[in-house]
Amino acid sequence: MSLEIIRSLAPSPDAAIVDVGGGASWLAAALLDQGFQDLTVLDVSPAALEMSQAQLGPLAPRVNWLRQDVLLWSPARSYQLWHDRAVFHFLVDPRSRARYVEALERGLGKGGRLILGVFAPDGPSQCSGLPVARFDAAGLAAELGPGFAPLNAWTEQHATPDGGCQAFTWAAFQRRD
Repeated sequence: MSLEIIRSLAPSPDAAIVDVGGGASWLAAALLDQGFQDLTVLDVSPAALEMSQAQLGPLAPRVNWLRQDVLLWSPARSYQLWHDRAVFHFLVDPRSRARYVEALERGLGKGGRLILGVFAPDGPSQCSGLPVARFDAAGLAAELGPGFAPLNAWTEQHATPDGGCQAFTWAAFQRRD
């Protein structure tokens, strides 16, 4: 789902993309395969980043790897596309979500696009033993505030590695100028 939405929203293959919480994901490899060139993967876990780098092997240096807590991050540059399917739903404290939005506003350029994948209202209340916040597209829009215009929303029954299903909400937004 991530790859499909990114392909539809990225302005060009040289668009600056950040994958927040993407440490152990295959997404960076898939984006490189699709011809994307300016990729950053941000994750708080060094082990997750190392796993993704190992998957990429000799292609790993083509990605900018950042070990950073997004809530404390002050991006050194601006991105055209921000992708997150691993972090936002773990922010159960409204103050943490507000800090996330502040980092988003610092890192996503005017007119930039945001893709969020989160647990849906009928999704699980916990993931990996941790509580999660659940959202529909309207709830995400309310969390982001008036600086972000909704573009599209999708629902997904996400298949888990153990054969279960989890209800996901996907939403895309554009930062207003």
